Amino acid sequence: MNKILFKYLFTGYISSIFKVTLIFYCLGLILNLFEEIEFFKNIDVSILKPISLSALFIPNMIIKLFPFIIFISSMWFIIKLRNNKDLLILKIHGHSNFKIFFILAITSFFLGWMILFLINPITSKMVKYYELTKAQYSRDIDHLVSINKNGLWMKENTTSGYQIITADETRNDRIKNISVFKLDKDFKITKKIYALEADVSSNNWVLKDVIINSFKSEGIVETVFSEKFEVFTKYDFASITSLFNNFDTMSFIELVLDYKDLQNRGYNKILLDQNLNNLLSMPFFLFIMTALAAILTMNTLKKSNNFTLIVVGLIVCIAIYYFKDLSLALGQTDRISLSLAAWMPIIAIGLFSSIGILQINEK
Repeated sequence: MNKILFKYLFTGYISSIFKVTLIFYCLGLILNLFEEIEFFKNIDVSILKPISLSALFIPNMIIKLFPFIIFISSMWFIIKLRNNKDLLILKIHGHSNFKIFFILAITSFFLGWMILFLINPITSKMVKYYELTKAQYSRDIDHLVSINKNGLWMKENTTSGYQIITADETRNDRIKNISVFKLDKDFKITKKIYALEADVSSNNWVLKDVIINSFKSEGIVETVFSEKFEVFTKYDFASITSLFNNFDTMSFIELVLDYKDLQNRGYNKILLDQNLNNLLSMPFFLFIMTALAAILTMNTLKKSNNFTLIVVGLIVCIAIYYFKDLSLALGQTDRISLSLAAWMPIIAIGLFSSIGILQINEK
């Protein structure tokens, strides 16, 4: 009987998740398609290009929204059980609300781990291809920035030509051993600037202990020493680090296995920890969202107004979404750690849900 019950609940629940996911995918595809068409409107490409890019991008968004998909799927499935009197029949045969809930919740929990180890590596590759493809058509492709274990490398266009900047070490908003090469439009060097240190907190980089070599006509080189010198760039520290905060192109497995290497390549350790904890908390978040759906729908065996439950479900989703944003804001303002910010919504909702689950088991 237990195997039959598990099979019945498992197949029905997975079917509900698939249907809700498909609805979210179609809506996301339509909405994102407008953005891709806007991007390619002045570029000679076929309509298949924005459609294919949207199809590649949306699965990653689905994973981010999956806790809400699980919540809606759980509510939909349990309401269906209740309205068909299946929930009443199961209780008559001695199956408690807690047992039914646990089967659904444990399914959500293991589905979360399956997403992390099997689906997330695929979606991260899809996002990487999406980013690389759009970069080929981007007008800003001439502005390049790279941070790795060897330091910083930048190339950007200027009104008079090009500017290349290298540095050996980056420490927060300070960089050391900087070299700035200014080239004209024919790629001839017009100026070399060397400095021991620079403050890159703004677009006007303040260089200290500077040597400036200016290349004049007929091979004459003019050398000037200065305590301070300013160089304008399109990037400050915040914009440089933001280029290395797109963790969608990295899978959970890559974050775990290449954690140290990613730090050496310039990724911020705090942000790495935050993203790693966000992914790690996903199975537990799915479990808690299933519990929350069960609390809202298993408190009675009577048929109820589905519209009311839909409205309540939407309110709950919005409240949790903003609660997650609040938790992240607290982490970003150093009120709590960013790692704790990833777990705080789960802890809070989990405490509330544990009380609710005990109450519905008594009904």
